[in-house]
Amino acid sequence: MKAMKFAGICLLLASFTAAKEHDYQKGTLLRMDSSSCGSQEKGSKTVAGEILGTDSQNRKTKELLCQEYILQADHVIYRIRPIDDKHPVLLPIGEVAQFRINKDKLILRVPELNNKEREYIVVSMTPREDKSWQAQVPFFVLNSVLGNSLCVQIPGPVVSHSK
Repeated sequence: MKAMKFAGICLLLASFTAAKEHDYQKGTLLRMDSSSCGSQEKGSKTVAGEILGTDSQNRKTKELLCQEYILQADHVIYRIRPIDDKHPVLLPIGEVAQFRINKDKLILRVPELNNKEREYIVVSMTPREDKSWQAQVPFFVLNSVLGNSLCVQIPGPVVSHSK
Protein backbone atom coordinates (compact mmCIF):
# COMPACT_ATOMS: atom_id res chain seq x y z
CA MET A 1 0.00 0.00 0.00
CA LYS A 2 2.85 2.37 0.86
CA ALA A 3 4.54 1.53 -2.43
CA MET A 4 1.38 2.50 -4.36
CA LYS A 5 1.18 5.87 -2.57
CA PHE A 6 4.88 6.50 -3.19
CA ALA A 7 4.52 5.63 -6.90
CA GLY A 8 1.47 7.91 -7.18
CA ILE A 9 3.31 10.81 -5.57
CA CYS A 10 6.32 10.27 -7.86
CA LEU A 11 4.09 10.27 -10.95
CA LEU A 12 2.32 13.41 -9.78
CA LEU A 13 5.61 15.26 -9.19
CA ALA A 14 6.97 14.08 -12.54
CA SER A 15 3.89 15.40 -14.33
CA PHE A 16 4.28 18.82 -12.69
CA THR A 17 7.94 19.14 -13.68
CA ALA A 18 7.22 17.92 -17.21
CA ALA A 19 4.37 20.41 -17.61
CA LYS A 20 6.63 23.29 -16.57
CA GLU A 21 9.28 22.56 -19.22
CA HIS A 22 8.65 24.08 -22.67
CA ASP A 23 9.99 23.37 -26.13
CA TYR A 24 12.63 25.99 -26.85
CA GLN A 25 14.20 26.91 -30.15
CA LYS A 26 17.84 27.95 -30.24
CA GLY A 27 19.24 31.12 -31.73
CA THR A 28 22.29 33.35 -31.55
CA LEU A 29 22.22 36.94 -30.36
CA LEU A 30 24.05 38.71 -33.18
CA ARG A 31 23.79 42.41 -32.38
CA MET A 32 22.27 45.03 -30.09
CA ASP A 33 21.23 48.41 -31.47
CA SER A 34 19.71 51.46 -29.83
CA SER A 35 16.59 52.51 -31.65
CA SER A 36 14.17 55.36 -31.12
CA CYS A 37 11.04 54.29 -29.29
CA GLY A 38 9.38 57.62 -28.61
CA SER A 39 10.03 60.85 -26.78
CA GLN A 40 9.55 62.12 -23.27
CA GLU A 41 8.35 65.63 -22.63
CA LYS A 42 8.80 67.45 -19.35
CA GLY A 43 6.96 70.68 -18.90
CA SER A 44 6.48 73.02 -15.98
CA LYS A 45 4.65 76.26 -15.47
CA THR A 46 6.47 79.15 -13.92
CA VAL A 47 5.11 81.12 -10.98
CA ALA A 48 5.36 84.39 -12.93
CA GLY A 49 3.43 82.86 -15.82
CA GLU A 50 0.68 81.76 -13.50
CA ILE A 51 0.41 85.16 -11.76
CA LEU A 52 0.59 87.26 -14.93
CA GLY A 53 -1.52 84.84 -16.94
CA THR A 54 0.96 84.39 -19.77
CA ASP A 55 0.93 80.60 -19.40
CA SER A 56 4.51 80.31 -20.56
CA GLN A 57 5.87 76.82 -20.06
CA ASN A 58 9.37 75.46 -20.13
CA ARG A 59 9.28 72.25 -22.13
CA LYS A 60 12.13 69.84 -22.50
CA THR A 61 11.80 67.04 -25.01
CA LYS A 62 14.08 64.04 -24.75
CA GLU A 63 14.25 61.19 -27.25
CA LEU A 64 13.92 57.75 -25.67
CA LEU A 65 16.15 54.93 -26.89
CA CYS A 66 15.30 51.24 -26.58
CA GLN A 67 17.52 48.20 -26.88
CA GLU A 68 16.81 46.22 -30.02
CA TYR A 69 18.45 42.82 -30.44
CA ILE A 70 18.91 40.69 -33.53
CA LEU A 71 18.28 37.02 -32.80
CA GLN A 72 19.25 34.58 -35.55
CA ALA A 73 17.42 31.24 -35.44
CA ASP A 74 17.67 28.33 -37.87
CA HIS A 75 15.27 29.74 -40.45
CA VAL A 76 14.33 33.27 -39.31
CA ILE A 77 16.08 36.43 -38.11
CA TYR A 78 14.10 38.22 -35.36
CA ARG A 79 14.42 41.87 -34.29
CA ILE A 80 13.22 42.01 -30.67
CA ARG A 81 12.79 44.66 -27.96
CA PRO A 82 12.34 44.08 -24.23
CA ILE A 83 8.84 44.65 -22.89
CA ASP A 84 10.25 46.07 -19.64
CA ASP A 85 11.57 49.43 -20.89
CA LYS A 86 12.46 50.75 -17.45
CA HIS A 87 14.76 47.91 -16.37
CA PRO A 88 16.11 46.16 -19.48
CA VAL A 89 18.80 43.55 -19.00
CA LEU A 90 21.90 43.76 -21.17
CA LEU A 91 22.18 40.44 -23.05
CA PRO A 92 25.52 38.92 -24.05
CA ILE A 93 26.11 39.25 -27.80
CA GLY A 94 27.42 36.15 -29.58
CA GLU A 95 25.87 33.76 -27.07
CA VAL A 96 23.30 31.07 -27.77
CA ALA A 97 19.84 31.88 -26.46
CA GLN A 98 16.79 29.68 -26.07
CA PHE A 99 13.39 31.10 -27.00
CA ARG A 100 9.78 30.24 -27.54
CA ILE A 101 6.86 32.21 -28.88
CA ASN A 102 3.88 32.55 -26.56
CA LYS A 103 0.86 34.41 -27.98
CA ASP A 104 2.23 37.80 -29.05
CA LYS A 105 5.49 37.67 -27.07
CA LEU A 106 8.86 36.03 -27.52
CA ILE A 107 10.06 34.44 -24.27
CA LEU A 108 13.87 34.39 -24.17
CA ARG A 109 16.35 32.86 -21.78
CA VAL A 110 20.14 32.86 -21.96
CA PRO A 111 21.79 29.96 -20.13
CA GLU A 112 25.08 31.88 -19.86
CA LEU A 113 23.41 34.81 -18.10
CA ASN A 114 21.15 33.33 -15.41
CA ASN A 115 18.65 31.18 -17.35
CA LYS A 116 15.77 33.50 -16.35
CA GLU A 117 12.90 33.91 -18.83
CA ARG A 118 12.35 37.44 -20.14
CA GLU A 119 9.61 38.77 -22.40
CA TYR A 120 10.32 40.57 -25.67
CA ILE A 121 8.25 42.14 -28.43
CA VAL A 122 8.97 40.94 -31.96
CA VAL A 123 9.54 44.05 -34.09
CA SER A 124 10.22 42.19 -37.35
CA MET A 125 10.88 38.74 -38.75
CA THR A 126 13.03 38.10 -41.84
CA PRO A 127 13.74 34.72 -43.44
CA ARG A 128 17.41 33.82 -43.50
CA GLU A 129 19.02 34.23 -46.89
CA ASP A 130 21.92 31.81 -46.49
CA LYS A 131 21.28 28.51 -48.24
CA SER A 132 23.09 26.24 -45.77
CA TRP A 133 19.90 25.18 -43.99
CA GLN A 134 18.03 24.79 -47.28
CA ALA A 135 20.55 22.21 -48.49
CA GLN A 136 19.46 19.93 -45.66
CA VAL A 137 15.76 20.07 -46.60
CA PRO A 138 14.54 18.18 -49.71
CA PHE A 139 13.05 20.58 -52.21
CA PHE A 140 11.78 20.66 -55.77
CA VAL A 141 11.94 23.57 -58.13
CA LEU A 142 9.26 23.00 -60.74
CA ASN A 143 8.52 24.92 -63.90
CA SER A 144 11.82 26.77 -63.83
CA VAL A 145 12.41 27.64 -67.44
CA LEU A 146 16.04 27.89 -68.46
CA GLY A 147 16.29 28.64 -72.18
CA ASN A 148 14.34 25.90 -74.00
CA SER A 149 14.47 23.30 -71.24
CA LEU A 150 12.36 22.63 -68.18
CA CYS A 151 14.54 21.99 -65.13
CA VAL A 152 13.49 19.95 -62.10
CA GLN A 153 15.99 20.15 -59.24
CA ILE A 154 16.24 17.32 -56.72
CA PRO A 155 19.02 16.97 -54.15
CA GLY A 156 21.63 15.14 -56.16
CA PRO A 157 22.00 15.28 -59.95
CA VAL A 158 20.00 17.80 -62.00
CA VAL A 159 17.38 16.25 -64.30
CA SER A 160 16.58 18.28 -67.39
CA HIS A 161 13.86 17.66 -69.95
CA SER A 162 13.76 19.46 -73.31
CA LYS A 163 10.48 20.83 -74.56
